[in-house]
Amino acid sequence: MSHHHHHPCCGVSTDIEDYFLTRRQFLNRVGLGLGALGLATLLDPSHLVAATPSTPAVPFNPLAPHAPHFPGKAKSVIHIFAQGAPSHIDTWDPKPALTRMNGKSLPGGGIALGSPFKFKKMGQSGIEVSELFPNLGQHVDDMAVIRSMYTDIPAHDVATVFMNTGSLRLPKPSMGSWVLYGLGTENQNLPGFISLRSGGLPPGGAANYQAAFLPGLYQGSTVNTNAQSVQQMIQNIRNQYLPPAEQRRQINFVHQLDEMQAHNLANEAALETRLKSYEIAFRMQTEASDVFDISKETAETRAAYGISDRPTPGGRGGGGSDQGKQLLIARRLVERGVRFVQAWHDGWDHHDDLQNRITAKAGEIDKPLAALMTDLKQRGLLDSTLVIWGGEFGRKPTTDRGGADTPGRDHNNKAFSTWMAGGGIKGGMVYGESDEFGGAAIKDKVHVHDLHATILQCLGFDHTKLTYRFNGRDFRLTDVAGNVVRPILA
Repeated sequence: MSHHHHHPCCGVSTDIEDYFLTRRQFLNRVGLGLGALGLATLLDPSHLVAATPSTPAVPFNPLAPHAPHFPGKAKSVIHIFAQGAPSHIDTWDPKPALTRMNGKSLPGGGIALGSPFKFKKMGQSGIEVSELFPNLGQHVDDMAVIRSMYTDIPAHDVATVFMNTGSLRLPKPSMGSWVLYGLGTENQNLPGFISLRSGGLPPGGAANYQAAFLPGLYQGSTVNTNAQSVQQMIQNIRNQYLPPAEQRRQINFVHQLDEMQAHNLANEAALETRLKSYEIAFRMQTEASDVFDISKETAETRAAYGISDRPTPGGRGGGGSDQGKQLLIARRLVERGVRFVQAWHDGWDHHDDLQNRITAKAGEIDKPLAALMTDLKQRGLLDSTLVIWGGEFGRKPTTDRGGADTPGRDHNNKAFSTWMAGGGIKGGMVYGESDEFGGAAIKDKVHVHDLHATILQCLGFDHTKLTYRFNGRDFRLTDVAGNVVRPILA
């Protein structure tokens, strides 16, 4: 449609943009116009003739793929967040000395709680893996197991947000937002950063996937994979009243109006984000419905992830492991160019009844995560996908509560374990050590900032140079700290 209309007041043709003047803009234009009339008598009138418009430049797309600082081996990330702080002593950091001291007083105080689980050397590397992970342990040759992690505060909400944003106090952009800001995304029909969760929000809420002071289009899109259908997982995407062509026409018109307003507001960030959100939502109608529909996978693939085709008692199809559902969706997302996928696996807070509860929790992830590793490797995606597993802190080597028959472990920010695999990581190795009882990291200690620096390194970024200027200061994911853990890099 034409952008020119007959003005009802003065009867002259003008651009539609003139209908959207604020009072300030009106006075500003009138004032400048009167000044320009006086100046016109002193200047060559030909200088006042508008220049012939040139071919408009292609608009900058902040979500288009960008080159990193240097070639990164990883192109995408799958972060499995074991929220609740899994016990490193019972999973990836065997402590035979603690087992021998079980039930006795430790030198630092407290009663020793030896792990009830046996550790077995697995793979060609012979890394010791807990019997909790019989399937996942088969992939240990692809992993770098960090046994010397530590963080600042042993409180779930704070430590969870800290692991995701690198900030204890101020609202800061999440790791996924930084990655999306730095690299863009290879699929313009899907969000570049997706957070998969089972039910409610994690401790710390939306701060875990926020964009903070980065433009809002870098914020993570959260999806509840516990929903009964694809339509419920990605609500309010499909328009049941208008065909795609009519939706496209309306969106183009709204874009035209909003872009004029954005120009008047000097490209206000909130409006720019809204424009991009409308566009992505429209494009998602087809592709998102497809990517989240795991029924398109073979029965063998779904079974490998622990997903049953039998309905659950509540009437949900595709019963079995919700973690399997998340991880299968995660593979489908990175396969389609989504840059950063986070899968939340909560429930690792075991203050009592540790043996039974951690057995159940590990059982939820062991088979699905092993299937993800196999799947990525078979599809040629593991070399370009960085896979990360870990929680927000660890657990103490002493008993917490629950009595003699059902003891558990309390929070411990001084030691925990994380493993990384895939793009940019040297597999089949252990890095760092905690003390003989697992109470504190003592050798080659790795702070959360160091972990973040290493993740960015795998993606091709110098963590000190991936910055964003806000309030007169250059901010980064690693704040003013962080050292790349180079020995684990391939």
